[in-house]
Amino acid sequence: MNYREALAWLYATQRFGIKLGLENIERLLAALPRNGDFQIAAGGLEFAAPCKVIHVAGTNGKGSVCAMSDALARAAGHRTGLFTSPHLISFRERIRVNGEEISEDEVARGLTEIRERIRDWDPHPTFFEIATALALQHFQRTRCEILVLETGMGGRLDATNAVQSSVSVITPIDFDHEKWLGQSIDQIAKEKAGIIKPRIPVISAPQRPEAEVIIRQRAEQCEAPLQFVNDPWTKTRIALRGEHQKMNAALAIAALQATDIKVSDDATTRGLSSVEWPARFQIWNEHIVIDGAHNPASARILAQTWREEFGDEHAIILLAILRDKNAAAIVDALRPIASKFLLPRIRSERALPPHDLASIFSFKTPSLPHSITPSVAEAISAAQRGSERVLITGSLHFAGEALAFLRGDLNALEECAQ
Repeated sequence: MNYREALAWLYATQRFGIKLGLENIERLLAALPRNGDFQIAAGGLEFAAPCKVIHVAGTNGKGSVCAMSDALARAAGHRTGLFTSPHLISFRERIRVNGEEISEDEVARGLTEIRERIRDWDPHPTFFEIATALALQHFQRTRCEILVLETGMGGRLDATNAVQSSVSVITPIDFDHEKWLGQSIDQIAKEKAGIIKPRIPVISAPQRPEAEVIIRQRAEQCEAPLQFVNDPWTKTRIALRGEHQKMNAALAIAALQATDIKVSDDATTRGLSSVEWPARFQIWNEHIVIDGAHNPASARILAQTWREEFGDEHAIILLAILRDKNAAAIVDALRPIASKFLLPRIRSERALPPHDLASIFSFKTPSLPHSITPSVAEAISAAQRGSERVLITGSLHFAGEALAFLRGDLNALEECAQ
């Protein structure tokens, strides 16, 4: 398969849905050719020394912590592999070695190999399981020294949990993916804390009391050293905006320290000042801000960051939300910083239809101006006709589509909708 054919096959596997569990990914990893760089062990897939694995779970801030951990390790001279999700524009964003996206040829080669080995499997591996296997195979081939892996959902049954980690990192736990993870914080925390492994260090952000109890219990059961990071990093500049990113930086630094990865003061300064993580309060220009906030907690943080940056200014908010999210709570969080909302139709099939989103405004805040626009392009054009700043938010899928449009990368629009 070439790159486009390989992606078409991969995206077609989305019909298999989301299946939480480790049996498929363990079988898949065992079936792939490998050399001495890793082996399947009782505690999960294990990379040979000196490779170290930083495994990150949580509800919000996972991607930022992963990006900072990767940037710090690279600044210290290590060869890194970074696996994150979802992508914004190109699938290749998910898999990076030393900051460089996996090539189209490597994607095509890796997916062709995987397809041949799983052609007749039942149950068939899911999209995320295949992407995880592709990433690990690429990191093995390129001989990475440090891997940074972001869970896709949950933790305990997430495909990335098939890997034996060197440190487990848990960012703030809040409500999201309730359909799969549970309807209460303690249920969600049990899934997230599932990345904690026997005698492997754990680094956690401050948590809600009910989540902290679960994390402490799991760490005690696993005899895993546990450290809560309570103080934000304030010693050097951080390229990512918002007070919350200072805590994310502190988590990343603590994770590296827990695995005995030496990062000098100079490397810390260079790493944090150069880290890039698009669509996280990304100031595109003096009028447009893009943020992938996609659940109530991240929307509240977004509103707080807006106030930190722009004081009492209000925004024209372009809002698109996926169907499985708590749209009403997201609207409530963003309402205090909004002058009006524009509700575009986006390309993702998972998006809540704009008319359904508009009904939330009609019921909760009928006096707040809002209108539906047929496309992202028309919404951005309409918003820019005003003098107020524009905030594009509600979904990472939407953020990716908006970035592709703003960059003029129209060929990427089909891919970023996946």
